[in-house]
Amino acid sequence: MYCTKCGVELRAEDKFCSQCGHGAGAGTGVAMMEAPRVLMLDKRRKKIAGVCAGFARYFDVDVVLMRVLWLGLAICSGGIGFLVYLAAWIVIPSDCGAAAREVAVVRTPQTN
Repeated sequence: MYCTKCGVELRAEDKFCSQCGHGAGAGTGVAMMEAPRVLMLDKRRKKIAGVCAGFARYFDVDVVLMRVLWLGLAICSGGIGFLVYLAAWIVIPSDCGAAAREVAVVRTPQTN
């Protein structure tokens, strides 16, 4: 979630923005903005290139369903679906396993 006043990213348990002090959460009556969805290749759940996994994450559907839809598109379109898949693989930016790195950073113990 993000602060509606200054745009700083907030944790779910925050009641106020640490940057500007603006109220956050359900108790204050202030609406919170959700993080914008970005279409990116999903390298963690990929089978070939991450195109289907990226579209599944973007549209919030099951990865298997998205793979079946892509396969149906590729077969029924006479091969144009394969070309669209290749174009998506080239054009859509990769997340480079960003979520996996974020988890690794959180779990890394601090040494002093």
